[in-house]
Amino acid sequence: MATSSDIRKGLCIRYNHDIYKIIEFLHVKPGKGPAFVRTKLKSVTTGKVIDNTFSAGHKIDDVRVETHKFQFLYNEGNVYHFMNTEDYSQIQLNKDILDTPELMKEGEIVTVLINSEDSAPLSVEMPAHVILKVMSTEPGIKGNTATNATKPAVVETGAEINVPLFINEGDKIRIDTEKGQYQERMKD
Repeated sequence: MATSSDIRKGLCIRYNHDIYKIIEFLHVKPGKGPAFVRTKLKSVTTGKVIDNTFSAGHKIDDVRVETHKFQFLYNEGNVYHFMNTEDYSQIQLNKDILDTPELMKEGEIVTVLINSEDSAPLSVEMPAHVILKVMSTEPGIKGNTATNATKPAVVETGAEINVPLFINEGDKIRIDTEKGQYQERMKD
């Protein structure tokens, strides 16, 4: 048993007869009244995100998890296939429990959180950023670097990302997986 002071991003808890992963939290100490923790919880079974507030000292039932490195192999519709990099066993996960499946390319190494009680996969954590190739976008115009204007670009995984005007087809860009935003253009 943990308390609300132990809440952190990525913690898996049992709540309302389901297992949730904490994706955001904020400790609040108002000037008047007791402290509380405002959270965003994502169900690892359905992918549904809910808001919840825990009062200070509230007991929460945390779930013991193990982390394993898996390689993303391919997807068939909403089913994604992964291979354990240590013992080469394979698992299949539903698209709902993945945080940013549209940024995952084949061969990507991810961390899978597995419930240590029943060995069920709970969620997939992507690396902090990925490097993807721009497959299609409007041509860049020389000198368009002074403004913060952006244009849509489709990367090799099929995701659409807003990029600066100077990005061209074929450029490799670094994308923040948490926010799904362009970070920088990579040099070859």
